Amino acid sequence: MSIDLSRLVTESRNPASVEIDTLSTLAMLEVINQEDQKVALAVKAVLAQIALAVDEITRAFAEGGRLIYMGAGTSGRLGILDASECPPTYGTSHEQVIGLIAGGHPAILNAVENAEDNRELAKSDLQSLHLSARDVVVGIAASGRTPYVLEGLAYANKIEAMTVAVACNQECPMADVAKIAILPVVGPEVVTGSSRMKAGTAQKLVLNMLTTGAMIRSGKVFSNLMVDVEASNAKLIQRQVNIVMEATGSSAEDAKAALNACNRHCKTAILMILSGLDAQQAASKLQQHNGFIRAALNDE
Repeated sequence: MSIDLSRLVTESRNPASVEIDTLSTLAMLEVINQEDQKVALAVKAVLAQIALAVDEITRAFAEGGRLIYMGAGTSGRLGILDASECPPTYGTSHEQVIGLIAGGHPAILNAVENAEDNRELAKSDLQSLHLSARDVVVGIAASGRTPYVLEGLAYANKIEAMTVAVACNQECPMADVAKIAILPVVGPEVVTGSSRMKAGTAQKLVLNMLTTGAMIRSGKVFSNLMVDVEASNAKLIQRQVNIVMEATGSSAEDAKAALNACNRHCKTAILMILSGLDAQQAASKLQQHNGFIRAALNDE
């Protein structure tokens, strides 16, 4: 079956790079860098749509729902990357943010033939997660037409879950299927059709915003500090101490003592020092205010 890619911006030729194979290494990299500079501006143009998605994800989290990414190839790997970084950074469960890739685990490292065209696979992947109306499904595809992602969004709509499309073509099937469409149009790639480049960078920026924004809105950031970070290695143990010191102005000794008293829970340690409460009282106060440190402090 022939697929018409001629109307996709992500598949068109870039006039700025037609002679790139004749350039010196430095000049070649300058062309790539000049094109990369367009990515942040393309994302800026869709901030309103990203904000809508962040609010929906925040709502889902508050109701016990999940954020589920779906993609194929580079897009799927970006979703998995973003999902995998949430537990150590924000102390979330591994089930709160999930990344699905067409072809399953083997496709993370190697391309799986025809996986992105398998619509039934998308449905079965979501069914295996027991998708519910409380969840948010974010479909990721530079082209905006990947069958695996389209079917996933359509199935999610039937379940009445919130659906979001992240694509890099203005007019694309995913935008018609999803309830929220985030479409940073970055233009043609330096190497024609290599959407792991500008399109992939734009997708990464958007996914960063989705999870970071939702985590901030969920009380997992105090000031600009990741106060739900888990201490799973020596570096993160020290980071916890540094975070408590930064948040409270305390000494390293006081920060360590507070962390030790509350089973190394950063938020509790911070509230203990700022309020004078003991570990049990601070934990109870945080629970009353859904983990928001500022609200707990204002309730004194």
